[in-house]
Amino acid sequence: MSRILTVAAAQLGPIQLAEGRDVAVARMVALMERAAKRGAELVVFPELALTTFFPRHYHEHRAEADRWFESAMPSNETAPLFAAACRLNLGFHLGYAERTPEGRHFNTAVLVNPSGQIMLKYRKVHLPGHAEFDPRRAVQHLEKRYFEVGDLGFPVIRAPIGGLDGVNMGMMICNDRRWPEAWRVLGLQRVELVMLGYNTPALNQAAAGFEAPHLRVFHSHLSIQAGAYQNATFAVGVAKAGSEDGNELFGHSIIVNPQGEIIAQAASWDDEVIVADCDLDMCRLGRTTIFAFGQHRRPEAYGRITGQVGAVDPPVFTG
Repeated sequence: MSRILTVAAAQLGPIQLAEGRDVAVARMVALMERAAKRGAELVVFPELALTTFFPRHYHEHRAEADRWFESAMPSNETAPLFAAACRLNLGFHLGYAERTPEGRHFNTAVLVNPSGQIMLKYRKVHLPGHAEFDPRRAVQHLEKRYFEVGDLGFPVIRAPIGGLDGVNMGMMICNDRRWPEAWRVLGLQRVELVMLGYNTPALNQAAAGFEAPHLRVFHSHLSIQAGAYQNATFAVGVAKAGSEDGNELFGHSIIVNPQGEIIAQAASWDDEVIVADCDLDMCRLGRTTIFAFGQHRRPEAYGRITGQVGAVDPPVFTG
């Protein structure tokens, strides 16, 4: 008997600077209701889903940015999401900015079951951007200013969801998808479903050279498809999209199977639900053949991956 989990990627259109959490949450509840009508058992929302992508805005005093962070989950503002999950019998994944009781700041995602219990938490590891105001940039990308590097690693949990007794589920956030090490750590825990949210601009605004806009989407999809294939897992990549604070986010949310195929893709730059039936038994082929890690991995040859950070020049051939 197949192990089928019906998953929805709930893409969000732009959330403007002046819009409060109540606006975002109301839209997300509406997306949950649409997903439930289409048979979804788990809904995945984007990175930093409750607010505009605030790292594009510079605050001279770091504490001024605390208004973007959640100090509790659930909170009064996010309680309607948890209530909707219970009412609709849906699990959900939520990306948000977390402020801990100790005053630490993380770019975080949680996985919540239909009873409102947080089953898993992940904090973003690969933070892009910069920490100080960059006068060369038309738009700032200050994740390194506002967030600390995640301290939870890349955890996977086996938990009941939908009609299944147990699914191996893990998470990553945005830039993590571009790092094969992140995928492999999840794969080594026999992950079957990877959830990731992102807020990726349609233009590379780093003032470091031209990148064709169409390649932005291509590289995003390439990373997710390769990660899913090389680790024999389903993956759900969910975006914000459209013109947010005058900056275009490229959307193109996707659901990918363990063969690396896109099986559902968003077609708009607004709030949109895409749904796919994920037969988790499809994970078995890859992990018992070409990616049977126990038979084929050679960690003794991979020392550089964990023992070195920056790239170094190779020896020079001298003849």
